[in-house]
Amino acid sequence: MKNVISLKDLEQMVRSGQSLSNLPADAILTPSAREFLQDREMNPALGAGTSTTRNYAATPTKPLTSKSSKAELEAFFNSPDALGLKEQLCDIGRRLWGRAYVDGNGGNIAIKVGEDIALCTPTLVSKGFMKPEDMCLVDFEGNQLAGTKKRTSEILMHLQIMKRQPKAVATCHCHPPYSTGFAVAGLVPPTCMIPEYEVFASVAVAPYRTPGTPEMGKLVADLVDKHNTILMANHGVVSWSHNNVEDAYFKMEILEAYCRTVLVTAQLGKPPQTMTPAQLQDLLKIKQSLGIPDPRHGLKECELCDNDEWRPGVTCAVPAKESPGTVFDPEAEKAVQAITDQILARMS
Repeated sequence: MKNVISLKDLEQMVRSGQSLSNLPADAILTPSAREFLQDREMNPALGAGTSTTRNYAATPTKPLTSKSSKAELEAFFNSPDALGLKEQLCDIGRRLWGRAYVDGNGGNIAIKVGEDIALCTPTLVSKGFMKPEDMCLVDFEGNQLAGTKKRTSEILMHLQIMKRQPKAVATCHCHPPYSTGFAVAGLVPPTCMIPEYEVFASVAVAPYRTPGTPEMGKLVADLVDKHNTILMANHGVVSWSHNNVEDAYFKMEILEAYCRTVLVTAQLGKPPQTMTPAQLQDLLKIKQSLGIPDPRHGLKECELCDNDEWRPGVTCAVPAKESPGTVFDPEAEKAVQAITDQILARMS
């Protein structure tokens, strides 16, 4: 198995007086270790503990792909950087479970870690009780490359998002009740009400297909060029982020809080106060500067704040069942009519 060199290893070498030029030629460097070496090459006067921190996905010096050797994949999967990402998956899982965004062993999360590989959560494990050793490494076709537990059954959807949207570095799927209510109704939440929702989320609805199937993944992936949060009809929600897995999770919190607020507003018996198109345009400019997609980028103000599909105040009504005694019986009607005629004849 090839050596995996971490930032801690390099700092220890410098402190002990060892030369960094003696590293094995085939060693795999963690991102922080590679950055440390690059900083020292540019400025040899840097001390052992001097380095910068950047939000990179965990990739070795030689980029990992599904074609990398088993030894390289295993070395990465067991590296300190991979452990950090696994701990992030567990942390996000606990947040989803703690907020009741998942039930049973539902929900799944993935992080892109190479050209066509990703770390993901396992199947049949509650998101609130996952451990780092439960995580799985898969290629973009869904084949499991490492990990003792079986990968999530819905990984194909996450992978199709990553294949369709190159910016997607992390994805999150769960079943938050208020947002899922909109998904069951097939409705995109109305707009122009709360700034955070307008800036950080861009929502669309994907038609229902059986969860875990390629068809479901394709319908979701078809929307991710212009939307980062997808309501999956009769199922739940999936989001992607171009930053990190926590940011993908944040979109869930923002969407769920917004859907809950919208439903409360609809019960107050007063039309909601909405932003003006000009005010929304200001928020969309912020959104675009953050690199967040939205199909409204570039639209004229008169085309914004369109909530035609939103119909608040609809109540649940079940049609009354007809009593069995009210069923029309032609023969019975004839008998009743004959008796009535006889009675009337006798009376006359």
